[in-house]
Amino acid sequence: MKRRKFIRNVSAGIAGSAVLAGCGESGADGSTPGVQTSPRIQWRLASSFSQSLDTIFGAADVLANRVAELTDDRFTIRVHSAGEIVPPLQVLDNVQTGTIQIGHSASYYYVGKNPAFAFDTCVPFGLSARQLNGWLYYGEGLTLLRELFSDFGIINLPGGNTGVQMGGWFRREINSLRDLRGVKMRIPGMGGDVMDRLGVSVQVIPSNEIYPALERGVIDASEWVGPYDDEKLGLNKVASHYYYPGWWEPGPGLSFYINRNAWDKLPSTYKAALSAAAAEANVGMMASYDAKNPPALKRLVAGGTQLHRFSTDIMEAAKRESFDLMNTRAAEDAGYRKIFESFSEFREGAYAWFGTAERAFSEFANANLNT
Repeated sequence: MKRRKFIRNVSAGIAGSAVLAGCGESGADGSTPGVQTSPRIQWRLASSFSQSLDTIFGAADVLANRVAELTDDRFTIRVHSAGEIVPPLQVLDNVQTGTIQIGHSASYYYVGKNPAFAFDTCVPFGLSARQLNGWLYYGEGLTLLRELFSDFGIINLPGGNTGVQMGGWFRREINSLRDLRGVKMRIPGMGGDVMDRLGVSVQVIPSNEIYPALERGVIDASEWVGPYDDEKLGLNKVASHYYYPGWWEPGPGLSFYINRNAWDKLPSTYKAALSAAAAEANVGMMASYDAKNPPALKRLVAGGTQLHRFSTDIMEAAKRESFDLMNTRAAEDAGYRKIFESFSEFREGAYAWFGTAERAFSEFANANLNT
C-alpha cells in the first residue's frame, strides 16, 4: 500500500457516509432517489472468537455497527461467534469458498496453507502493534499481503491488535530451557513452530477448549492474550504461574477476510464504508485492551497469580530458533522471502527508532513511577 493510503481510505469512508446520508433527502419531486438506487445487502460474518471475549470478538461488532450507520442500514452484517455457523479455525476456508462473505480471525491459524500468513498476524520477535500498523498502512505490508490473500480469493483488512501478549499459564514453574522440554502447550502460529524446536509438545485448540484442557491435564500450559481475556477464560483458576513476555506475539494483528467476489459486487460507497469501519475496529481494539489489562493484572496478582519472567536462556534460544526458521523458509520459497525481506527492513528501522526515545522514556518512567 502506498503512503497515506490509510488516511485516504478513512477519508473516503467518511465522505462515503456523507453521500449515503444524503441519499435520504427528498428530491424536488419528493422522492428519495439515492435510497431507491442504493442496494440492500446483507452479509454474514463468522468470527474465530467467542462472544464472551468481548474485546477481541467486539471488533466484529464495531465493524458491523459502523457499516450499518454509514450506509443508513442498507448494508448490514450479521456477526456470528466462534463455531456458531463455521468452526472457529476454519473461518478463512469458508470465506474462500463463499459460504460466508466475511470473517474475523488471526491469520497465523492458517500457516499450514502458507507459512507467510504469519506475517499478517505476527512472528516471534517481530513488530509491536504500532510498528505493524506502520508496515501495513504506510509500508509495503498490506500490498504484499494482498498478493498472498489473492491466491485464496480474499481481500484482507486489518482488524485489531492485542498488543504484546503475556507468555502464558503454566501448571508448574519453568525456570530454564530444560524445563520446557516435554511440556504440552497450546500455542498456535510460528510461536508454536519455535516451541516445537525447543522441545515443547505443541497443540492448537480454540479459546473455548483451553480451560477444560488445562483443568483435565490434557495440556500443561497455554497462552491466550493477556490479563483481561485470560481472566475471562478463568485460566488463573487452573494454572497459577503466569509468564511474560509473549516473545512470539509482540503485536499480533487480527484481520477481516472478505470474499473477493462479494467485495467486487459492492458499490464503491459500501467498500469505503467497510474500509473505514475496519480501520476504526483496528485502532479501537488496542485502545480497549490498554484500558482493561492493567486492572485485570492487578486483580489476578491479588488473587494469587504468580508472575514470572522467562529466563534468559529461554529468550535467547527462542530468538535464535525464530530467525533460523524464518531464514530457512525464506531460502526455500520466493513468495515468503519477498514478504520477509520487506518485514525485516521495516523492523530494523522501527527497532532503531523505538529503541531510542521510546525506550529511554519507558525505562526512566517505569523506574521512577511515583516520583
